[in-house]
Amino acid sequence: MKKQLKNLTIKDNFMFAAVMLDKENCKGFLERALQIKIDHVEVCTEKNIVYHPEYKGVRLDVYAKDENNTRYNVEMQVSSQSALGLRSRYYQSQMDMEMLLSGCEYSELPNSYVIFICDFDPFGEKKYKYTFAMECTEIKTVELQDKRNIVFLSTKGENDAEVPKELVRFLKFVKADLKESQNDFEDEYVRKIQEFVKHIKQNREMEEKYMLFEELLKDEREVGRKEGLEQGRNEGISEGRNLGMSEILKMFLSKFDILPKELQNKISEEEDEEILKYWIRIASEVKSLDEFISKM
Repeated sequence: MKKQLKNLTIKDNFMFAAVMLDKENCKGFLERALQIKIDHVEVCTEKNIVYHPEYKGVRLDVYAKDENNTRYNVEMQVSSQSALGLRSRYYQSQMDMEMLLSGCEYSELPNSYVIFICDFDPFGEKKYKYTFAMECTEIKTVELQDKRNIVFLSTKGENDAEVPKELVRFLKFVKADLKESQNDFEDEYVRKIQEFVKHIKQNREMEEKYMLFEELLKDEREVGRKEGLEQGRNEGISEGRNLGMSEILKMFLSKFDILPKELQNKISEEEDEEILKYWIRIASEVKSLDEFISKM
């Protein structure tokens, strides 16, 4: 049964992404997660809804950068997933490729962090935090210094004495169910997030966005099941993926009006996955169909 917006907690992808779209909320989380001081962050709203090939569907990410151009990609995980390391590699490569394509030189690539918040213990060592950076196998003191960092936060940690109290309190808040999430966690940042969650649940526009996102997930799964598999068998997985993405785009745009036949054909005939992803991002932000067409 589909959850209603009023029943979501911070661990739900939609709620977490909605909360972290606020710059101060995102900044506070990053400072707690990484034990660093940040002056300010910019949250990239157009990357908030993205298409992940390994999921074969849409998911919500938090993508941000700070005053030093350090990049952050944060994702909430509520159930154990396989190949988390490989998925982190994919996210890192996406950030690097975007910057290189925009004209950045290799020597100019900034520090980057991929952060998974897990409502499970991804490595079974009962730690609240697992941090990974490249080092030499033969000489542990030699680091690659490629500026990449992977961080897994776990709500199932037990090493309270080794982790800052403010991070533990936040992770306990993430772990809480709907009733428990109303408790006082004796932390000003958590109290602020609790108030922000209440505000989101009372916001009619956010409720409409949540309903759209849920329908999007439901419909793209159905499209993938009925059409993607058949297309994949006949013409390959890549074309099957693009078929699903074109249908996702059409669903985004259907909130405005009935799509003109020419536009439907143009979307259906597009085979470039990157173009389709770009159009989906535009569709998630524009206020009208005419605005979407003007930005294609």
